[in-house]
Amino acid sequence: MGDLIVKFFTAAPWYVVLIVFVAKVIEVTLTTIRIIIVNRGFKLPGAVVSFVEVLIWVFVASRVVSNIAEAPLLGITYAFGYGVGVYVGSMLEKKLAFGKVLIHVIVPRESGEVVSTYIRDQEIGLTTIDAKGYNSEKSVLMLYANRKNINLIKDGILEIEPRALIGESDVVTIDGGTVPRIVK
Repeated sequence: MGDLIVKFFTAAPWYVVLIVFVAKVIEVTLTTIRIIIVNRGFKLPGAVVSFVEVLIWVFVASRVVSNIAEAPLLGITYAFGYGVGVYVGSMLEKKLAFGKVLIHVIVPRESGEVVSTYIRDQEIGLTTIDAKGYNSEKSVLMLYANRKNINLIKDGILEIEPRALIGESDVVTIDGGTVPRIVK
């Protein structure tokens, strides 16, 4: 039994196991980013990423499949690398923040003008609507922004009006209007 366990862990050299893991993490990270950027309308970068992604997949998958009977640890490492790659890809995409969002802000009517002025001072186009909430008058503010700047905008709004309700939706394309440049 002990020999079987030792053989299981030593059938493939440690560096091959490490290469399979790292390559799979990189490949699935690229896959996750590609899916997100293509869905946001970035087709050419998505095509370039898919080339690299499939190139890695072909070499890693062939290595694992051709040695699976002798080194089943490679299959487990491959699967673990897949899971880690999905996580890393989604975290990386959040940092890269591709695309635009539509932000809906609902505030009490008395603070609507102050919040609107703050947003317009950021040179962001804004549409306002007077509305009736559950038990009071409200202002609904709608604006488009780059995802990269979203936290700055939300923090500024909440600093002015802590009771603000803020919702955001991804936008694939937008034409016209006043959308701010990306602040780096």
